[in-house]
Amino acid sequence: MVKKLLLTLFGGLLAVTLLVGLAVAGGWFGLRWYADQPVTVTNDAEFVIVPGDSLGRVVERLAAAQLVVYPELFAWFARVEGDAASLHAGEYLISPGTSNSQLLAKFVAGEVRSFSTTLVEGLTLKELLEALNSHPKLVGPVTLAELPALIKPDIEGVPDTENYEGLFYADTYSFLAGTSVSDILVRAHRQLKSVLDKAWETRMEGLPYQSPYQALIMASIIEKETGVPAERPDIAGVFVRRMAKKMRLQTDPTVIYGLGDRYEGGLNRAMLREPTPYNTYVINGLPPTPIATVGGEAIHAALNPADGQSLYFVARGDGTHHFSATLSEHNQAVRKYQITERREDYRSTVN
Repeated sequence: MVKKLLLTLFGGLLAVTLLVGLAVAGGWFGLRWYADQPVTVTNDAEFVIVPGDSLGRVVERLAAAQLVVYPELFAWFARVEGDAASLHAGEYLISPGTSNSQLLAKFVAGEVRSFSTTLVEGLTLKELLEALNSHPKLVGPVTLAELPALIKPDIEGVPDTENYEGLFYADTYSFLAGTSVSDILVRAHRQLKSVLDKAWETRMEGLPYQSPYQALIMASIIEKETGVPAERPDIAGVFVRRMAKKMRLQTDPTVIYGLGDRYEGGLNRAMLREPTPYNTYVINGLPPTPIATVGGEAIHAALNPADGQSLYFVARGDGTHHFSATLSEHNQAVRKYQITERREDYRSTVN
């Protein structure tokens, strides 16, 4: 009797164990099936995990955005995998065909989407800030008035001034969504210092600059005078030779910068005679600050100007310039390119 009872109990326990095992196995296989199923997107979709988000919060927003089906299974799968607390904040790009397991792996690996912004050569500081402040993936707009509290200029020769023109390197900067505008500005200033310092150390001898900052001022003028990379050393050579001969630079971009918002697209004789700190038809030497954002080619040209005899140049109307060694030759070129043979499609920059 006892033996029969024990056999009955043993048989019952074995059956329960088998049923539990089958249930667990079925659940495990079901979970693996779910993990291999694709997310429910037909086009690339953006999804953001905010710093501090819990797994539950992430799953709630995945469900709200209709990016996954059975979101409770996604949460269960993450817990089974041991990844419930391993999701990285950031913006993710979810492509069609991505499986639930691949999506979880993406979150765990922190494969966040990166963005970029390009600080273009020749932009004024006002234009540069407008571009950064309007970028949809950057946060924390910065005004001109806030720059002194944000950045302490770290370039030799910078005067005690709140004019930060030209102190940010023209380049492309990668970042993650939610990066601040101030972070990009700090990086751009450090990059400028790095490039300028290296170029200053290997500069040509006999240049008329007292500091790297003066070389930067020259680079900004070169940047505004031509968009043709091959011409930059020639433009630099003209200006360096003019300075050596105590000639005024007489460069229109500095006059335009000095006019500020009053400039509406054309210069007249009165403007060229108007005394401003930036009017190089009036002042001797360099203006007090850069007039634009510069890149590496302009810096290199300012510190490695081309040899030659030219002291003048005039725009041909196709974006390039004609260089002259004498005033007589220059006047002839001005008449040719600006008057008698002026192009109908005249332009000062290269398309």
